[in-house]
Amino acid sequence: MSASSYDAALARVLAHEGGYSDHPDDPGGPTKFGITIADYRRYVKPDAGAADVKAMTVDEAKAIYRARYWDVLACDGLPAGLDYAVFDYGVNSGVARAAKALQRLVGVAADGRIGPVTLAAAARRDAATLVAALCDERLAFLKSLKTWPVFGKGWSRRVAEVRAAALAMAEAPRVPAAAVSAAGTVLTGGVAAAVAAQQAGAATPAIVVILAVAAVLAVGTWFAWRRTRNTQEA
Repeated sequence: MSASSYDAALARVLAHEGGYSDHPDDPGGPTKFGITIADYRRYVKPDAGAADVKAMTVDEAKAIYRARYWDVLACDGLPAGLDYAVFDYGVNSGVARAAKALQRLVGVAADGRIGPVTLAAAARRDAATLVAALCDERLAFLKSLKTWPVFGKGWSRRVAEVRAAALAMAEAPRVPAAAVSAAGTVLTGGVAAAVAAQQAGAATPAIVVILAVAAVLAVGTWFAWRRTRNTQEA
């Protein structure tokens, strides 16, 4: 994964976590950007109080997330999509729990430390399948917590959104350059035809039709490739 992918994953995490909160039913206590007072004391200021957490800057939160979550979970070495799913799980429920959940899914010793063995095992598995299974395990764990009646609705929504985004990320690398190029060539040809028609004095409705047909053909090219791929894998 590249730094830009990390930034995108972090942006999603921050959107879910929001700003400062201190919910009486949340055992994490004073929390900002998803960083609890316990973690802030552990990583930044040992004697921090609620006011320190409330004054935390987003840059501080980013540094903590990068070093204490993304890097600890070895997300740069995980397949696309799975990296985000593991990262968000770790943020929400702890890095050790997220790591162990992944390790159980890929069939290696669940010691809570993601290293070369876990990464190799994950690489041999289908990323989308792992994402779905990890999100299922995560939701089951959340439902077992006594605070589920209070936070369950929001947790369910978050896991569903993480699942959808992570699956989209997992599918994206499967698109080969040849398929993208073929669809792009069709669409480019349609645009060129529309420009030529406009220069020849064609009416606007005719130009719109040309562009629409080109778009349909480009999409058709894409789906034809997908059907061929699925047939080959069946």
